[in-house]
Amino acid sequence: MAKHQQSYTREFKQEAVRLVETSNKNKTEIARDLGISDSALSKWCKELANHGEQAFPGKGHQTDLEEKVRQLQRENEILKQERDILKKAVRIFVQPQQ
Repeated sequence: MAKHQQSYTREFKQEAVRLVETSNKNKTEIARDLGISDSALSKWCKELANHGEQAFPGKGHQTDLEEKVRQLQRENEILKQERDILKKAVRIFVQPQQ
């Protein structure tokens, strides 16, 4: 039987982290109250600390930096293909006529 993984909204994660920062309770108690694992809550705290407003981009979404890297990799691949085509064309035109 497949285990269903619960997904949480960005707002829920941000609110959970805010509770950790402002509450007198520890992470384990807050996680239990919210019905999540304490490891997930710890991960959310680290992610928000590391990425700030870019944290929790959502399912299938990427941070701005990851999107820019992906775009540049795609552009680089296109340029390599164009270069290879031009190399082949130069070889064809440079061949001596028989």
